[in-house]
Amino acid sequence: MNEQAQKYWDTFWLGKAKPQNVSAWQFGASPDELAQLVIDGVKSATCSGHIFYELEKEPLPKVEDYSVILNSQDEPVCIIRTSEVTITPMNKVSEEFAYAEGEGDRSYEYWKKVHVQFFTNALKEVGLVFSEEMDLVCERFELIDIK
Repeated sequence: MNEQAQKYWDTFWLGKAKPQNVSAWQFGASPDELAQLVIDGVKSATCSGHIFYELEKEPLPKVEDYSVILNSQDEPVCIIRTSEVTITPMNKVSEEFAYAEGEGDRSYEYWKKVHVQFFTNALKEVGLVFSEEMDLVCERFELIDIK
């Protein structure tokens, strides 16, 4: 976590019992736009390829994890708390989950199109090939604070 994110996190919890399970990160392809959707109450879910956690040796998110969401300049913009985590093949993601991701027109068709493109490119960068059967780590979250 960078210094700005750590300061925001510490200040938010000042005088309260501070959870230790926190990370700081940006949303995928459009960090500013996606963070704004969270702040606006439109976006309450996100997903990532399970394979990326394995490749980066990162632990999977868990319920009650907190995240400081960063913009494209690595500045903190809000805090979220993970409320649900499921591992789901991409071709089994529900329309309701796609809607909760809050992107585009919020349709399943839009969600699928942009995620196929995103995962195809991201996998190609690490020498892997996209498949609609790839496992996704699907997270639902609650907005806790806006900076």
